[in-house]
Parts: sequence; structure tokens; C-alpha cells
Amino acid sequence: MSFLKKLTDYFTESLAELKKVQWLSRKQTTNYTIAVFALSVGIAVFFAVLDYVLSKGLDTLIQ
Repeated sequence: MSFLKKLTDYFTESLAELKKVQWLSRKQTTNYTIAVFALSVGIAVFFAVLDYVLSKGLDTLIQ
């Protein structure tokens, strides 16, 4: 098989597989994006508070 034939087959098969994919709707994508963003912010706030509390606790122990 030539390189060009292999390349053509690869793209043909890739397109066939992409047609089988069940894509999310715009609403689902928006909802999942908001959920990921909210979870990321929540985790960031949690770790910020934890860092602050542990830092203050360590300062208290050291003094």
C-alpha cells in the first residue's frame, strides 16, 4: 500500500467514526461548562480558606 492510499483510508475511516459520535446538545454543553466552572471555583475557594486557616494556625504555633 502506498502512503497516499494509507492516508486516504485513515481520513475516510476517521470521518466514518466521527459520524457515529453522539454529540452533546448546546444546552448540555453549556450546563456542563457551568458545572465545571462552578466546581473549579468552589475547590479554589476551599483550598484558599484551608491555606489561610493552616497558615494562621502555624503562625500561632510559631509565636
